[in-house]
Amino acid sequence: MRIIDLSVPLESGIASDPPGYEPKITYLGHKDTPGQVLQFFPGLTADELPGGEGWAIELLQMQTHNGTHLDAPYHHHSTMNHGERAITIDEVPLEWCFQPGVKLDFRHLPDGHVVTAAEVEAELDRIGHTLSPLEIVVVNTAAGDAYGQPDYLNRGCGVGRAATLWLLERGVRVTGTDGWSWDAPFFHTRQRWAQNPDPAIVWEGHRASIEIGYCHLEKLTNLDRLPATGFRISCFPFKIKAASAGFVRAVAILDD
Repeated sequence: MRIIDLSVPLESGIASDPPGYEPKITYLGHKDTPGQVLQFFPGLTADELPGGEGWAIELLQMQTHNGTHLDAPYHHHSTMNHGERAITIDEVPLEWCFQPGVKLDFRHLPDGHVVTAAEVEAELDRIGHTLSPLEIVVVNTAAGDAYGQPDYLNRGCGVGRAATLWLLERGVRVTGTDGWSWDAPFFHTRQRWAQNPDPAIVWEGHRASIEIGYCHLEKLTNLDRLPATGFRISCFPFKIKAASAGFVRAVAILDD
């Protein structure tokens, strides 16, 4: 068995999210925290601790969509499946999150391109695969190699509404991307909007969930190391009550 890590590290100070949405991590080292230990044990002094050290601890200021994470249908809209209440991350069926994986290679597509259903079909034909219900479909885009770089948020293609629905109609319930969003980067969508202000193009892949509820993984990594098929993906989300997303240590498991 071989395991490939598909998760990016949670990190401060890199281009991983739009301004104002980035995570912030405050690191407290062993020399910073003896007082935290002493407060639990009256009479204990710092010089009685090994090396005068406390513990290492980190303070996080973040949102549920930082780092590699799984979006719940509730993030996309308040309803799913044509009017049902959208489920939150703590309600996502766990069987959705451990399934055979399929990788679609869209690295050749230009930044901002909106993937069509026909392009999904063509890529599945190229790799010789027929989808089965609950398979996890991940798309390898040009964003994967740009994570943490200044242009990351603008890199990669996105998956359109029609292509997303095509996958969902075949029983897929979890998809994933190495981009910041399942949709095309907002920078490029905004340019399309300026030329033709059609509300249907805004967040169109996400909004497919209104018709068929689904989850997707964002900010994956190492998709270039995966074969097209022949692996399983584990992506169980952190269980946050009534939340729109949950942090994930996504991994691919290959039988060698």
